[in-house]
Amino acid sequence: MEIQTKKFAVLIDADNSSISAIPSVLEEVAKYGIASVKRVYGDWSSDTLKNWREVLLPHAITPVQQFAYTKGKDATDMILIIDAMDLLYAGALDGFCIVSSDSDFTPLASRIRENGLSVYGFGKKKTPEAFKKACDKFIYIENLISDSDRLCCTKIS
Repeated sequence: MEIQTKKFAVLIDADNSSISAIPSVLEEVAKYGIASVKRVYGDWSSDTLKNWREVLLPHAITPVQQFAYTKGKDATDMILIIDAMDLLYAGALDGFCIVSSDSDFTPLASRIRENGLSVYGFGKKKTPEAFKKACDKFIYIENLISDSDRLCCTKIS
């Protein structure tokens, strides 16, 4: 009998995620299945995201560029949602892992679940309740990050 491993898309909102948590998040995802898609979304021309390269390369995470066309509007969220819907309807995945502390992803998590796929959310304890409840499981990144991760990555977070 062949054991099937579940395939997940790990979609990371760089604007609302902790860089130091990413290795621990990927380790946690591996407990549930294979991260067959790993993408992080942001405006890579911004100085605030320059240190993400240290995490992207060793973990084979694909950066997705989205310029901030207008102040106050989050184009990064929109491209993550569009990619997620494309991946959902491609039908090759068993679930999604959304890494963000942003409640804007609540409808996305709900839609994915309506289509019968699992949604695991990863974010800070401050994450709004609506997003946490829209996920099958929500994991606090503060519980995943070891003290050594915090120390080594404090300067780049």
